[in-house]
Amino acid sequence: MALTKLTKNLIDGTFGTEWDSTIQTSNFIAVAGKGYFVNTTSGQVTVTLPAGAVGSEVIIQDYAGTFNTNKLSIGSNGSEKIQGSTDNFQCNINNATVSLIYQDATKGWTADNISNPVEVSYLVIAGGGGSSGGHQSGGGGAGGYRNSYASETSGGGGSTETPLSLSPGTNYTVTIGAGGAGGIAIGSTQGGANKGSNGSDSVFSTITSVGGGGSASYFHQPIPNNIGNSGGSGGGAGPVSGSVVGSTRAAGTANQGYAGGGCNGYADPYMGGGGGGAGAVGDDAGAAGVIGNGGVGLSSSITGTATFRGGGGGGSGWSSSYNPGTGGNGGGGNGGQMWAGGTYTAPTAGTANTGGGGGGEPQMNTVGAAGGSGIVILRYSNVYALTATGTLVKSTATDGNSKVTTFTAGTGDIQLN
Repeated sequence: MALTKLTKNLIDGTFGTEWDSTIQTSNFIAVAGKGYFVNTTSGQVTVTLPAGAVGSEVIIQDYAGTFNTNKLSIGSNGSEKIQGSTDNFQCNINNATVSLIYQDATKGWTADNISNPVEVSYLVIAGGGGSSGGHQSGGGGAGGYRNSYASETSGGGGSTETPLSLSPGTNYTVTIGAGGAGGIAIGSTQGGANKGSNGSDSVFSTITSVGGGGSASYFHQPIPNNIGNSGGSGGGAGPVSGSVVGSTRAAGTANQGYAGGGCNGYADPYMGGGGGGAGAVGDDAGAAGVIGNGGVGLSSSITGTATFRGGGGGGSGWSSSYNPGTGGNGGGGNGGQMWAGGTYTAPTAGTANTGGGGGGEPQMNTVGAAGGSGIVILRYSNVYALTATGTLVKSTATDGNSKVTTFTAGTGDIQLN
């Protein structure tokens, strides 16, 4: 008498699953009743499930224990569902065995260790750079600016980035970068030392925005010591005779921010270059009548309200005939002003939580202005709740069908559930 399939399975131990001996390292379409060893060491692998029948099974085994590094993505077949949804699911658990069983057209394929990823749009801005202490300093550069919301651009002319897909119940790091400190008070030529400090990086999961560059001053002679620091956006140069604009612009970071303003000589208004902004290069300075304004920032509506952030600091002015440089729209600090026998006007710091650069310091023996702190803003579906650990300071608002969480200080881990 012929053995039933169940009896045969019990005898030979196959239990209805035929294992494919080929190690899968790239995207593939699964066949019902088969098992697959999947190796994601080199990158994410997507398995597309077959059309289902009640009781059909597909089993997937993490071959190299790397699903947490490069996830397994699970796609549905046309209108077929996974866990009652037509969305793709994923597994990011190392050494996982994913046993998918097809229940019916309502629930589709189900398993106990897969999740529906949450798409999260982000705006991540680093701390702005501080301005140099001393005499006739440039403005600090804005913090690096990375944006994945809607069609808005990132800094430095970068395109909109791709939102992140996060797994519910998984920790992701968030860090808010502090603004860079103003350079120490100096009263004589200091070579390449004691420029404004760079801002600190801001981080969200795999996204890092680079701190803005600190600026240089007149006292950072000789050339090329008067170049500001590179950073998310570059710091402004100090005015020094014989400087050439093209070789004194401190670089920004690709797709995060622009270069700081360079120096094209030394003449009234004896002004430092503007700090680079997320949206534009800082203005050059040093030639007669040239004002070192900070580079403009960028506007984002990720919170539901259009807001400029990421402006460069304005360069200082040593002149009775010209006003100092203004900070770029987006939190850049204004440059200070001084003239022999005149009234001293102090520079302003970059605005907190904009990544704005600090305004340039005009007077010797005076500390430079600090850059503004950074910010991280996340936008995600309002069906989820976000929790945070560590020292993170946050607030959450609702905009339509989305929640928007804004982090203004600290570091720690977040989860969406």
